[in-house]
Amino acid sequence: MSKGFGIPKPFSIFRDSNYSTMKKITLYLLLIIPFFIACQEDRKDDVTLKILATTDVHGALFPYDLVNDREAGSSLAQAYTHISQERSKTNQHVLLFDNGDILQGDPMVYYSNFEKTDQKHICAEVMNFMGYDGGSVGNHDIEPGHDVYDRLVNEFAFPWMAANAVKNSDGTPYFKPYTIIEKEGVRIAVIGFITPAIPQWLPEKIWSGMHFEEIEASAKEWMAIIKEKEKPDMTIGLFHSGMGEHDNDDSEVKENAAFQVAKNVAGFDMIVCGHDHQETIKWVENIDKKQVLIVNPKSRAQFLADVSVSFKLNADKKTYTKKFEPQLVDVKALPVSKEFEERFKANFTEVKDYVSRPVGRFTKSIKTSEAMFGDSPFVDLIHNIQLDLTDADISFTAPLSFNASIDSGVLQVRDLFKLYRFENLLYTMNLNGQEIKDFLEYSYDSWFRQMKKKTDPMLFIESSEKGNRLSTMFFNYDSAEGIDYELDLKKEKGDRIRIIKMSNGEPFDLDKTYRVALNSYRGNGGGGHLTEGAGLSKEELTKRLTNSTTKDLRFYLMKWIEKKKVVEVTCNKNWTVSPEAWWKQAKEREYELLYGDN
Repeated sequence: MSKGFGIPKPFSIFRDSNYSTMKKITLYLLLIIPFFIACQEDRKDDVTLKILATTDVHGALFPYDLVNDREAGSSLAQAYTHISQERSKTNQHVLLFDNGDILQGDPMVYYSNFEKTDQKHICAEVMNFMGYDGGSVGNHDIEPGHDVYDRLVNEFAFPWMAANAVKNSDGTPYFKPYTIIEKEGVRIAVIGFITPAIPQWLPEKIWSGMHFEEIEASAKEWMAIIKEKEKPDMTIGLFHSGMGEHDNDDSEVKENAAFQVAKNVAGFDMIVCGHDHQETIKWVENIDKKQVLIVNPKSRAQFLADVSVSFKLNADKKTYTKKFEPQLVDVKALPVSKEFEERFKANFTEVKDYVSRPVGRFTKSIKTSEAMFGDSPFVDLIHNIQLDLTDADISFTAPLSFNASIDSGVLQVRDLFKLYRFENLLYTMNLNGQEIKDFLEYSYDSWFRQMKKKTDPMLFIESSEKGNRLSTMFFNYDSAEGIDYELDLKKEKGDRIRIIKMSNGEPFDLDKTYRVALNSYRGNGGGGHLTEGAGLSKEELTKRLTNSTTKDLRFYLMKWIEKKKVVEVTCNKNWTVSPEAWWKQAKEREYELLYGDN
């Protein structure tokens, strides 16, 4: 035996020759069996778990919309009411998980990410207080950069997981891959995954030192490890990846893979998916003919996944039969937790004061609804700032909100979150004239339909019981500044954009190289404008990048406005839609469809 681990005194009888061998064996059994029993937790006949989960919270910690300065419908402050109620029940064990994308989407988290960095992050404060047992990392949690997410790994009082985010240096996971939780002898394995499509959206310096494996391959590898090493009674997957049931299987990177993994990787009992902001309860049969539960509680704490799992010990006294009862709890119907509200009142007040700070003045009101149909003051303001900041020849940008508006007069910090919704960097890239034209052809092909007659629909709008909405992603509706051009509604893709000249009067040359300002999402290939549209490879995109800001674009927009003090808001009218009469009629009827009387 090793030094420091002597034989307990009762065992000294085995050295005494006065005891017979049979007596020694009997005494040995009487002594050693209780010792081993004490080292093992009893496996009870019946155990009930209540599994609660959030996903894609996007900073909705408090029941208040700091951007629009009004109460909000859902928040973690309300979800905590249900969580507390479930924990007060004595007949079950409650496990609470988060499924990623909490660090972006609200001034509250932006403030902790970039402004007040000398104290514990508000998400760590809130989630530790709420008693989370584990979480997965989302793509928008990577977006704030290494300084933020590396810090939170240490500040969270629970494991923050992403098994398929792998270190380049040694091939081990950058974040913790999985965790094991035991409740009354029941072993629960919880494993996290992140969507591998991050390199399509974010610059490499934000995720430097790691790469992202396909979820299905990674899940097979880790499931084998967990089964052999941990022998769990239940395995839960936290997938920051959407359902993907109807996605193209031939896509290079599977952004949304929950359905495929549930079907193809045996061993999962339950998967919490997210990323696609869709409320879901779905059963999937896997390759072992077993049913796998997939739940998705949408986004912004609108729903809380609530799954009751009853474990009944089988006759072998080693395995359990499990029964699942899933539901999505409507958080909007819950009252705010008074305990939560009191605990974080000072934090909320501090950030509310921050977003109320004036930064300048606008001479005109602007709204993104106009940007869905043509050239607009809202988008042109961003174009003008991008061109001024980069000294580029041409700017690309899109409206990032469907129905945001900023009134004339004093502009506050909160208005910058309406002006620019995401924390993108500002890139400058070299593109030739043909690539610029192809980029625009691609953009307008998913924005404006080809029309055969004036009564044809112009935008891609779909109708349902919930109303009318755009069926294409408006944040991919990129227009250009710095050139004068026309969109012809009658013509087919590839021949719809006619670039007339540079806006400064110089001729536009398809063979000439131009400096182009655009955000990092687009510059990394997001939306496909540069890859599918302009035909550039990912490697080529890196070569074309000539400059990048070190902070997010919203920061520079704010500094630009503070320097100007008074911003003359205008529409440059550098691009038009023809036939004009068709465009005007379609705009009038489709604006009514999408926005009503707004």
